Amino acid sequence: MSGAASCLYVGKVVHQRVIPRRHRLSYNVFSMCLDVDEIDNVVRDVAGFSRNRFNWASFHDRDHGAGDGTSVSEHIRGVLEAAGLARFGERVQILCYPRVLGYVFNPLSVYFCAAEHEPPGVIVYEVNNTFGERKSYVIPVENDRGTVVRQSCAKEMYVSPFTKAEGRYTFSIRPPGGAGDDVLVAITLRDEHGAVLNARFQGQRAPLTSQGLLLALLGHPVMTLKVMGGIHLEAARLWMKGVPLVPRHVSPNYSFTVVGSGGAETMVPKLHA
Repeated sequence: MSGAASCLYVGKVVHQRVIPRRHRLSYNVFSMCLDVDEIDNVVRDVAGFSRNRFNWASFHDRDHGAGDGTSVSEHIRGVLEAAGLARFGERVQILCYPRVLGYVFNPLSVYFCAAEHEPPGVIVYEVNNTFGERKSYVIPVENDRGTVVRQSCAKEMYVSPFTKAEGRYTFSIRPPGGAGDDVLVAITLRDEHGAVLNARFQGQRAPLTSQGLLLALLGHPVMTLKVMGGIHLEAARLWMKGVPLVPRHVSPNYSFTVVGSGGAETMVPKLHA
């Protein structure tokens, strides 16, 4: 049996743009929630799932962090140590899409970082854009350890050709392993005029077993292609609605920003040889 801390979440993603034109997109997806120390156990116990090699579903370390193949556990604990938050690296889960038949695009992966036997004390939001750039926002959970964690940070990477690089994210998160069987990741992007867009994923917990993975794959056979297809379809529709394009702002291939009460500090780590 795969590790008890790892599971699937099956649900729906909803994107809703507010300005300058209203636009809505939704699709059914499933995410994997993996304890970073259990991934090899999951590979051993779950048929059709592999690490760093092709399978029906797979997890590739290079799809995260600096993209240099460093194990995800080493990567995230290195980020926490650099941020002075190493004690929250005792138990880490990552919520992300797996590769399906070798392909994935994760607009957002979320790491839930905790001291042993405690709720998450740090949440790391790892944002990807379609230009091969990746940005992590490392945010301690300072005030709200209730059912829903609320956090915010400045946006520092160009993500959409219809949205400026600047802005502010607000997050509403119901972490895995809470009182219920669901997980919630809700994001609002705001600029100087107010809310620009809202995005949310809410999923119900399902077992990460051979049967559970098979059912998820059968229910979402082209999920990862649908994610990327939905992004480009939305872009085409926005363009046809007359939403103007925003010039691209180039960012490092990978960087992370530590957000805290004392301000924010951005770091661009050196890639491993």
